[in-house]
Amino acid sequence: MNIMALHSSGERQVLAETAGMPPFDASQIEGHNVDLHLCAVDESGKVRAQCSLWWNNVPPFQTHQVGVIGHYASHGDEPASALLQQALTTLRRHGCTIAIGPLDGNTWRHYRFVTDTGREEAFFLEPSNPPEWPLQFERAGFEPLAEYYSALNTNLTLEDERVAHHENRLAERGIVIRSATGGNLSEQLGRIYAVSRIAFSQNLLYTELPEEAFRAQYARILPYARPELVLLAERGTELAGYLFAIPDLAQVARGESIDTFLIKTVAILPQLELRGLGSVLVARAQQQGLQMGFRRCIHALMHKNSVSRNISGHYAATMRRYTLFSRELTS
Repeated sequence: MNIMALHSSGERQVLAETAGMPPFDASQIEGHNVDLHLCAVDESGKVRAQCSLWWNNVPPFQTHQVGVIGHYASHGDEPASALLQQALTTLRRHGCTIAIGPLDGNTWRHYRFVTDTGREEAFFLEPSNPPEWPLQFERAGFEPLAEYYSALNTNLTLEDERVAHHENRLAERGIVIRSATGGNLSEQLGRIYAVSRIAFSQNLLYTELPEEAFRAQYARILPYARPELVLLAERGTELAGYLFAIPDLAQVARGESIDTFLIKTVAILPQLELRGLGSVLVARAQQQGLQMGFRRCIHALMHKNSVSRNISGHYAATMRRYTLFSRELTS
């Protein structure tokens, strides 16, 4: 097994994947500011495993010099082992003291492995992977760094007894909640970005994202969004928080009618007077979804210890678990 170190999309595009490898968009090498792209190539010259590495412009973590492994895919344990060992050696050589993955450079992009699939089908925008991939990381010495969950509410009439109290208190403080109907949803992206960069700043492995890049990410999914499922919490002209939900379009790909929507993002400014706003937004979204004819709601990709997961516990049961891995690097 030969490990090739590549620096450009042009170098990657001339290589063919072996059967069983998922397609890879080589333009991500430049687009995601990759420092190095590695491929495990077999005797026939076909790619059997791949990953990208970052050691510049990486997320902070404790006092470590972070190295990141992303764009990961493999077909077979042998090429995966050779690839990951070379990845760790490379990161160590560039002064990294910890390797974190899978993470496509930062948490605004794809990251985490599915490590407990449950019985539900994959939903729209959900990361996916074969069960072998996290096992390959574990055999390379990686351990869980963080766990995430998605949960499913199959009864949208359920109520959280705390919500009425929160609604009254927030109304007294001038908070008004409305859906994003009656205008162009893209016009709200600047306000949504401003809340997101403050609300998420304390999240694990947070890195700043330029507004232009944020808009580009959302531009890909706005055509599928329903403004009724985007809730804005305003205090005068200020946006204090928002909830972004979207129909589960993966059901269409499976030939099913859409009866499920997913709460993708809830973001609240970190102000004491806004306590309980997340609970109110989730309750309102589920009520809105019920009125629109949805039967189920997925609370998507919540950190194990997050406020969102606490809110979700009043309505939904865990349907999927995901893991982000790390391995400390010794000299």
